[in-house]
Amino acid sequence: MSHRALILTFGLAGFAASFATRLTDPLVAVLALDFAADPARVALLATAFALPFALVQPVLGPVADAWGKQRVIRFALAFQAVFLFASALAPALLVLLVLRALTGMAGGGIFPVTLALFGDRVPMAERQVAISRFLAFAIAGQMMGGFAAGVLEPILGWRGLMALCGAASAVAALVVWRDRAAPEPRGVLSLGGALSRYRALLSHRPATRLFRAVGVEGMLVFGAFPFFANHLYESGMGGTREAGFTVAAFGCGGFLYAMLAPLLVRRLGPWRMMRLGAGLAALAMLGLAAASGAAPFVSAGLLLGLGFFMLHNTLQTRATEVAPQARASVVALHAFHFFLGQAAGPLLYGALRATLGLPFAMLLAAIGLGLLGWIMGRPGTPGEPLRGP
Repeated sequence: MSHRALILTFGLAGFAASFATRLTDPLVAVLALDFAADPARVALLATAFALPFALVQPVLGPVADAWGKQRVIRFALAFQAVFLFASALAPALLVLLVLRALTGMAGGGIFPVTLALFGDRVPMAERQVAISRFLAFAIAGQMMGGFAAGVLEPILGWRGLMALCGAASAVAALVVWRDRAAPEPRGVLSLGGALSRYRALLSHRPATRLFRAVGVEGMLVFGAFPFFANHLYESGMGGTREAGFTVAAFGCGGFLYAMLAPLLVRRLGPWRMMRLGAGLAALAMLGLAAASGAAPFVSAGLLLGLGFFMLHNTLQTRATEVAPQARASVVALHAFHFFLGQAAGPLLYGALRATLGLPFAMLLAAIGLGLLGWIMGRPGTPGEPLRGP
């Protein structure tokens, strides 16, 4: 399969996965009213998705290495569609929380495994640009989530949005199932072998640096998202619609990165790109904290998307080369740390919001992102391959 066909086929999977991931963030205020629940409790929908997504990674990595990455992606998309359709019928917040957890587990077999698949099929010299093109589809899914919450929710309601998201996953599943790529070889799934690989990876310093960095990144960037709608409402800047536009603007920033990626990779290289990306993300967090109107708040979301994807895409690409002989396992650990950070983020931001206010929490996140960029942007070998696990 050509690189273009690979990107188009699995780009739909990335679209569906990202649509499902960020769908509930701008809907917190709406769901709180519908279920007569505290917004802080409804915001746990983000954690309910992200934590199972993270926890399933150590299982899915070895399974994908042994049984085939494309097979795992096919089944994951099908299960995600089923759980999203069921979410549209959820009669209570607790049921929705459980279904979001199941959706997160299914989603865990889509995006990370697809990155590992790109690692198998795209040479390293072309990989960051190819992954950035795949990310463009994922970003479009993220933008669709923001657009749907901001524009379509008054028409379809949140249940209609869940069904729409389920339909996107079902279409992506059909496309991947119909793909005629060469069959992947089957390996032997061994618990002892999987544990041995994980022990080697977790004792490999270049790998653990990447894992820690992506966990901190996920926590600092995405922890604030579920609180956007209530913050905008309480500050007199808007509500669900403006929160949806902010999430969509974040995706637009990612699109901007995808367009600029070939130039940035050529001119900056990985180290300077990580520093610049983290710096832009930190500046965006300061903009979110200081915004006094909807327009500057949404604009800061655009800048946050550009900075985040500059940093994150570089970390992702380095991770695909840490252990080529067990690529799905290492990308699974990478995603495990990233989504564990995302799961912890709303808890941290929620606690800080209750005591010091959301702007102060975003100020601390700006400082953390600046430090992360300075540490990871020092020339070194964070992606040096692990030998022989």
